[in-house]
Amino acid sequence: MNTFNRHLLVKTARVSLVVACMLSLEVCYAQSAIPVATASPVVKQNAAQHLSQNLSVVKAKIAEFLETQTIGYPGKVTVRAGAIDPNMKLAQCPDLQVFLPAGSRAWGKTSVGVRCNAPSVWTIYVQATVNVAAQYLVSAAPLAQGQVVTSQDLLFESGDLTQMPAGVFTDQAQAIGRIVNISMNVGTVLRQEMLKVSPVVQQGQTVTLTTVGKGFTISAEGRAVNKANEGQVVQVKVASGQVITGIARNGGQVEVNF
Repeated sequence: MNTFNRHLLVKTARVSLVVACMLSLEVCYAQSAIPVATASPVVKQNAAQHLSQNLSVVKAKIAEFLETQTIGYPGKVTVRAGAIDPNMKLAQCPDLQVFLPAGSRAWGKTSVGVRCNAPSVWTIYVQATVNVAAQYLVSAAPLAQGQVVTSQDLLFESGDLTQMPAGVFTDQAQAIGRIVNISMNVGTVLRQEMLKVSPVVQQGQTVTLTTVGKGFTISAEGRAVNKANEGQVVQVKVASGQVITGIARNGGQVEVNF
């Protein structure tokens, strides 16, 4: 076959293809269609993971957590979450979990943890501050060792309890009736270890034993074998010589339960 005939055959084949396409457009389009890329679920998930977490939301969650932890504190409580590095890129988290690391507590300057478990896993620690503005007790006059504290010996002052030594008194009832453990000057901030609890029952003291049952009350006198503070166990020897165990109460009273 010469060159002219070969060119004629090729041209004829091209014309036939065009005619075929015209007669069957669906087949032609199907053969020449270009695939379109679509986002798979995995791609969408990865895109979601690359959304950055709003750090203002993290700080708000920390403040909310600390406010819950400080319910029941005396006075006025103020909480504040510290700054978070704005360059920190955290994946968006729909369920932030806030917690106190081991050794931390919602008091003064502290550290709070924030954790995300899904879709990305990350944990950060943020500095926070808890202030407790309240009244606390100081000595209104010099107190001598062995002295029993009365209301005249006490004075209230105000301040941030988180900046005070541990164990301060915030209620007069906590201190009145206690015995001064060490002598102190006027204006001394009173702490638990400075005032020891005065026994409500002394050794050898005559006490009243009381037993309360359904529809009856039995009382008897006896002599305390040991001293005891409020709520402590005390042994009492009655007239028959029997030793009965009960719970020491104010006023020389001893509760007995059978």
